[in-house]
Amino acid sequence: MDPSKALFNRRTFLASATGAALMAATGLPSRAAANGLKLGTAAPFSYEALIARAKDMAGQPYVAPRRPPGEILDKLTYEEHGKIHFNTDHALFGDGPGRYPVTFFHLGKFFQTPVAMHVVSKNEAREIIYDDSYFNMPPDSPAHALPPGSGFSGFRFQESRFDDKLDWRRNDWVAFLGASYFRAIGELFQYGLSARGIAIDVAVAGKPEEFPDFTHFYFDTPAENGDTVTVYALLDGPSVAGAYRFVMNRTSGVIMDIDTHIFLRKDVARLGIAPLTSMFWYGEAKKPTAVDWRPEVHDSDGLALWTGSGERIWRPLNNPGRTGVSAFGDDDPRGFGLLQRDRAFEHYLDGVHYERRPSLWVEPLGEWGKGAIELVEIPTDDEIHDNIVAMWVPEGDAKAGASYHYAYRLHWRADEPFPTPLGRSIATRLGNGGQPGQPRPKGVRKFMVEFIGGPLANLPYGVKPEAVLWASRGTFSYIFTEAVPDDVPGHWRAQFDLTVEGSDPVDMRLFLKAGDKVLTETWLYQYNPFGNV
Repeated sequence: MDPSKALFNRRTFLASATGAALMAATGLPSRAAANGLKLGTAAPFSYEALIARAKDMAGQPYVAPRRPPGEILDKLTYEEHGKIHFNTDHALFGDGPGRYPVTFFHLGKFFQTPVAMHVVSKNEAREIIYDDSYFNMPPDSPAHALPPGSGFSGFRFQESRFDDKLDWRRNDWVAFLGASYFRAIGELFQYGLSARGIAIDVAVAGKPEEFPDFTHFYFDTPAENGDTVTVYALLDGPSVAGAYRFVMNRTSGVIMDIDTHIFLRKDVARLGIAPLTSMFWYGEAKKPTAVDWRPEVHDSDGLALWTGSGERIWRPLNNPGRTGVSAFGDDDPRGFGLLQRDRAFEHYLDGVHYERRPSLWVEPLGEWGKGAIELVEIPTDDEIHDNIVAMWVPEGDAKAGASYHYAYRLHWRADEPFPTPLGRSIATRLGNGGQPGQPRPKGVRKFMVEFIGGPLANLPYGVKPEAVLWASRGTFSYIFTEAVPDDVPGHWRAQFDLTVEGSDPVDMRLFLKAGDKVLTETWLYQYNPFGNV
């Protein structure tokens, strides 16, 4: 599904006499030139013109981006690519204006599509011309054989130049790399899941997924001490063209306001807006025997939904036996996100710190109308594969010639930005059904679903929540609730057995109530009898 999983003799560049003359003649940004970046000729730029360009492109046949010689890029393997590091002395805005310098990623075997980078000042854009002198690399690196102007593969924003706690040259907070993928860190200073500009035909039977590219980026010159960065992007692919504006703020986490205009060249079977991409190998619900030494391995453990009607839903993720798509129809959703709720290190025991991976929440800005939040779950047998996608799919057919305009805000944080006041689901556990000490019946699975917080913490003594259950098929038995014996206020679990025949998935719903009062969000789950063993 993911075209690339990896996101990550010093030589001093001296501006040529020709470059200096060009700067004097056109008024090139002096600080960019002083940092040794070669800049192209100025051209008018505006977001409105970029939108018009994308619309015009969508009316023309698709032309694949030019690539440098493949025989050279193929030599830039993961190992060789890892030896190439951008020299931060050449960082865009490294000496200002603004707080956050920009550094660039080199092309390589797994990132072969050049992306044109531009700096914008006073409604004019100038391309940043690639030169291998921007990078520290071994003298024998295959990258030296690339022709001049080959291009970059992506970029990242470094931490603030004014933050004494973080060395901006060593730490970054957002990165765009590969197709239309990008990611940011949350409050816990860790990368994890990714977002994408668009998703085209994810998990469509008989049709390969398409990965459009961000082909051009435009960096708006920030205010002198500005803490907001603005980046524009042009998207291009066989079925689509689009224009994007990213307004990004480094808060305790990262907040991105995204505006996008999308134009279709061809019919699209599944058009994914604001797509999120993550990895879920296994969690506490199930783990194949001795598959790995760690208790859990995942970047995200569930999909959270806040529907247009106000319902709060938690859908734990699965690693299914076969690809599955779950659709949650809605009208003007208030938000959705892939979250990492489990923050206990002892649940992972891994130095890559899955417990610190950010949660990512999509907040629609304006009315999105009718459609569905769709969750795609793809089988995986390792943590190196992104196998989860969550996205908004508009109602109706996505036909050639159609256009779409969406605005939304991405919150990269430790938790969702608008948490429910109800009790939240924090764990889903599966086991053999039946009662202890008795023969365990076949075809029966036991579920333990834990909730915590909200009104559960204020239940009067002696009041026990009631489990409200529903399933698309099968029958429930041995249903009860109890306080988890850990002395944590408001920590309850619901236990029940499900008896079901056959291998078709079973969709389930559960929430806790006391009388007529709803106590928790709604837990949704898809049980796959053939794969959940």
